[in-house]
Amino acid sequence: MNEYNPPKKTGSLLERAGEIYDYIPAVRTGEQRELPSKSAQPETLSRQVTPVRQRPVEAYEGPTVIVDRDKLRDAGFIVPDGPVTGISEEFRIIKRQLLLAAKGSQKMAPLPRGERILICSAHPNEGKTFCALNLALSIAAEKDNEVLLVDADFAKPSILSSLGLEGSKGLMDALADPQLPVEDCIIHTDIPGLAILPAGDQTNADTEYLASSRTEQVLNRLTQNNPNRIVIFDSPPALSASPASVLAMHVGQVLMVVKADETTETALRDALSLLGGCDHIQLLLNGTKFSPTGRRFGSYYGYGE
Repeated sequence: MNEYNPPKKTGSLLERAGEIYDYIPAVRTGEQRELPSKSAQPETLSRQVTPVRQRPVEAYEGPTVIVDRDKLRDAGFIVPDGPVTGISEEFRIIKRQLLLAAKGSQKMAPLPRGERILICSAHPNEGKTFCALNLALSIAAEKDNEVLLVDADFAKPSILSSLGLEGSKGLMDALADPQLPVEDCIIHTDIPGLAILPAGDQTNADTEYLASSRTEQVLNRLTQNNPNRIVIFDSPPALSASPASVLAMHVGQVLMVVKADETTETALRDALSLLGGCDHIQLLLNGTKFSPTGRRFGSYYGYGE
């Protein structure tokens, strides 16, 4: 791994990862994606257009499954309604940048497909599933959004076991069977705002199914009736399985997890080249043990780690 100097500026784990690995992620600035001002509009289009009001999304009132909170706590995940910890605070910062890119603001337009976020890593055991699940748990706490966590690591799915849930039909089944609505595969949990789409049955043709025209149709159904839903995909490692490169073409954001002192720059750049189907990639530094600025989130609330 190349030697590097500690970052001189403070910042989130995304910013610190980008600086350490000398990688500039896709950054939206006001100059790049500024919304047109009123003065820039032609006079011929001065007629005011009445925006179409979207129908409010009805709250899900069907059956739910119970997530094992003790299992989450023992594995170091964020516990819903639990104390504020360093992990929960870090993911509060991380999710804000991703939600801003997905929903846009007064100065910036939302990213195309920005509500779809792919969590990936170069190699196994670098923390992608840990980050994907914590990110989903953090977004589920939002007041204006809900989250669907998709286990897209078809060869080695682990989302259900991490939550203490049993397996069922999932995304790959919906892709393989045109008669199976993907909505019927979604598992609604007792954590408000959190739903799970399992990986489904294993197949040797997972990459080919993802590359089919049906995939975009299936993924569109995940959000077409719920504009407030964020979809997070826990993908296979980019340098270990081919589905990650295909999934990148169906999302608007990629969060690449790099493990401190383990992920090499060569591996990272190789993985990023495979994920080129997505134009907006950010790095998330995982497993740091030292903060040069003395950052210690959670302690301010009296729950220091």
